[in-house]
Amino acid sequence: MMKIVATAIPGCFQIITDIRRDERGSFVKVFHEDIFRDHGLATDFAEEYYSTSQRGVIRGLHFQTPPHDHAKLVYCTQGAVLDVALDLRRGSPAYGQHITLELSAENGHMLYLPAGLAHGFCSLSEQSLMVYKVTTTYAPNNDGGVLWNSAGIAWPAPAPIMSPRDHSFPALAEFDSPFVYHAAGSAP
Repeated sequence: MMKIVATAIPGCFQIITDIRRDERGSFVKVFHEDIFRDHGLATDFAEEYYSTSQRGVIRGLHFQTPPHDHAKLVYCTQGAVLDVALDLRRGSPAYGQHITLELSAENGHMLYLPAGLAHGFCSLSEQSLMVYKVTTTYAPNNDGGVLWNSAGIAWPAPAPIMSPRDHSFPALAEFDSPFVYHAAGSAP
């Protein structure tokens, strides 16, 4: 059975899957509508995609701004990554704070991020494959990010391989967040 575990960031959850292993390999359930709904997680995913990365690649810290902001479910199906969520919601008790988790094909763990969090990861293996499910479709004009090394994250790659775009994002201290925190049960 899937375990939904709260993190230090409100609304952000580590999901621990039940991996079924035998002589053929493994089987992992990554989504169960009733379990997600019972825990207040989004079930209306609109888009799904994946990325491959070599060791030392950092992708992030990415998000989409309102009205195209989205909840995101991420997991690693090959290799391993250090996955990061950064709270950018004004008024959140965890604003500016981050969490890190290792996601891997071996452990089968997933991370659920509510809207208003930036996401990134560093590939820890020779090749990693990350899958993303999001609740809105990609909107280029609402695509944004925060500079990867401006939030106090202890990245495991001293000289990361990154896109020029990821190097160009504003630092967290300079970022004017459009996201607002809404406590569980309160109206947005």
